[in-house]
Amino acid sequence: MDNIQGHHHVSMITKDVQLNNEFYSDILGLRRVKVTVNQDDPSMYHIFYGDKTGSPGTELSFFEMKNVGQTYRGTNAITKIVLLLPSKESLTYWKKRLDEFSIKHSGLTTYANRPTILFEDKEGLRLALTVDDGSKVDLWENWEDSPVPREHQIMGIGPIELTARRPEKLERTLIDLFKFTKVSEGESETVYQSVAGEPFGEIVVTYEEGKREKPGRGSVHHIAIRAKDVKELHVWDKLVRDYGFRSTGVIDRFYFHSLYFRESNGILFEIATDGPGFIVDGDIEKLGEQLDLPDFLEKHREEIVANLTPIKGLS
Repeated sequence: MDNIQGHHHVSMITKDVQLNNEFYSDILGLRRVKVTVNQDDPSMYHIFYGDKTGSPGTELSFFEMKNVGQTYRGTNAITKIVLLLPSKESLTYWKKRLDEFSIKHSGLTTYANRPTILFEDKEGLRLALTVDDGSKVDLWENWEDSPVPREHQIMGIGPIELTARRPEKLERTLIDLFKFTKVSEGESETVYQSVAGEPFGEIVVTYEEGKREKPGRGSVHHIAIRAKDVKELHVWDKLVRDYGFRSTGVIDRFYFHSLYFRESNGILFEIATDGPGFIVDGDIEKLGEQLDLPDFLEKHREEIVANLTPIKGLS
């Protein structure tokens, strides 16, 4: 079995789906590729943004929780998402774009040994933009209708920061279970890669004592990493259990299959298959323009829709 081939998606919490849609579609220029619901709680939206088709490695997903409170930041959490740009010139473009939309940012700085701009979305989710340095983001597809020019479009998810009270246990999970490689270690951060030399599978681990983060709007729910197919996912299920973690077992999420487990610090990991993807029930040209439901929820559509807030651009 191959090693982990990078990130699949990252899932977050939003309180306001309209605000969220404006930020990720209109400002960041990502395509809203799927509007569906949380399969475990269909009263809330589950929205995915990404490239033209929502390819694995490009997906940012959000659960809308209307009554959620603020995030109380702390340790044992996923604390930053870095997004990849195609060139250093793109950093200049994005500095101007963030200024244009009055988004506070760090200016050009450095993070995980790369030139970076740090900023937050309108609910406090910590984000960053960095240069992919010729990385092979092989699944990325340009979206022609993005408000961002092709040469500066976000190409996918880069390094993801995990903050832990016991980073040595997280390190053992990454290296011993998932076969990540430690590529650098500094005073404040340690960098691990699943694919040698590539940022799209990087995890940055930082150490922090103190209270565990209390999640709320603008917090990260889980990180998902890639498995090739269902057969490989079943192998991972056994490996996760043999390692001593409690796995949910393989779950059919309609757009992919996945499993979930918490590592020793309590950080939630998902392993998700590359397919079948978001076009399994949608036209490429109209992705994200209607509410899509998996077959087992379709019979409840009327009831589900009645509990959801209308979204701009959703038919």
